[in-house]
Amino acid sequence: MYLLAVFHRTTLGVAGLEAAQRFGIGAAALAGFTVLQIGVYAAMQIPTGLLVDRFGPRVTLSCAALLMGSGQLLFAYAESYVPALLARGVLGLGDALAFVSVLRLVAAHYSPRRYPTLTAATAALGSVGNFAATVPLTLLLADAGWTTAFAVVGLLTAAYAGIVVWRVRDAPHGEEPQRSDAVGVRQTLDQVRQAWRVPGTRLGFWVHMSTCFAPNVLGLLWGLPYLVQVQGLTEPQAGVVLSLMVIVAMVCGPAVGELIGRHPAARMPIVLGYLGMATVIWTVIVAWSGSLPTPVTVTAIAVLAAGGPMSGIAFALVRDYNPLRRVGTASGIANVGGFGATTVASLAVGVLIGGDAAAAGADDFRLAFAAVLAMLVAGAWRTTVWWLRARAVVLAKVEAGETVPVQIRRRAWDITRAA
Repeated sequence: MYLLAVFHRTTLGVAGLEAAQRFGIGAAALAGFTVLQIGVYAAMQIPTGLLVDRFGPRVTLSCAALLMGSGQLLFAYAESYVPALLARGVLGLGDALAFVSVLRLVAAHYSPRRYPTLTAATAALGSVGNFAATVPLTLLLADAGWTTAFAVVGLLTAAYAGIVVWRVRDAPHGEEPQRSDAVGVRQTLDQVRQAWRVPGTRLGFWVHMSTCFAPNVLGLLWGLPYLVQVQGLTEPQAGVVLSLMVIVAMVCGPAVGELIGRHPAARMPIVLGYLGMATVIWTVIVAWSGSLPTPVTVTAIAVLAAGGPMSGIAFALVRDYNPLRRVGTASGIANVGGFGATTVASLAVGVLIGGDAAAAGADDFRLAFAAVLAMLVAGAWRTTVWWLRARAVVLAKVEAGETVPVQIRRRAWDITRAA
């Protein structure tokens, strides 16, 4: 299910220029597809968490398959911009139901020790969907055409809902599923408030925001135009470079998951180290006049691609600091961070490029990507702030003799809980 979700989410990464020609739209309108799709996705994360905690992942995953398939079918037959935009909104609604449901399923079936590894494995399988949306989809579009290509994948996805109903179980055999009893508006809001008050949830929100939004901006929409129009690559070459992002995520994800599963205290140093490297890379992209040397471009894309696996650390934090009945809601809150930022950044890039996306040059992209850099710096700052605050709470509990999910030692730079 998550493989299908990522595939559908990233199809415009290689079909963006063709979509601009098919619907006769410019850069800002093209960005509108991603903004609406990811905006719906981000807006639905907390409701999705509440739904999956209340009704279980089997129901929500079935609905996800039906909605994604329907959205892609509508997109296949759309002849103008507005119907195509609505189709991407339906697709985003289905996509929104997938990942948090899978996380809740993993949390119910596996121990906290194995949760990071299994979550990372899920993300790696999702990367296969991203790969399928690069070179294979490019070839399918070239051979079968727009309508046939998108109609086929839409029908196959809708049909997969039957397999979900047949095979998915909300809890291991012989166990009763743990579900939230929040049914009224007041109880539902209280469920969200309880999850948001947990410092580990806040930290997860900012970790997810700062690590995954910038790679998403490249992979979902603006990577191919940038590589073709600024770096001078052909579309097939650009597709290969974007496939590198997928390969890095597939390899890096399980390795990171196993590492943080064995050494939970290493989670935040890994995140902060990545954010430091990503900030340097985006600074070079924004400051460099003209096209970068190809080896530098490929290396930069490969390093930035690690942001996807790094974002999985957010869900490990959420899982540790929330009870199982609230994991879906807390995971949804964390997931809002990265995809809300993706929505804002994708729109900002489209607006700052302006005019015809196919005619944008190096200076246009440098200006537009400055917005990405600014958001990355802000996200890294807030991540650091909430890391220190979460550490302060954990250390206070340790000193009070309470049980904590991760053992840490006080450092000279730690703050007190009161501060």
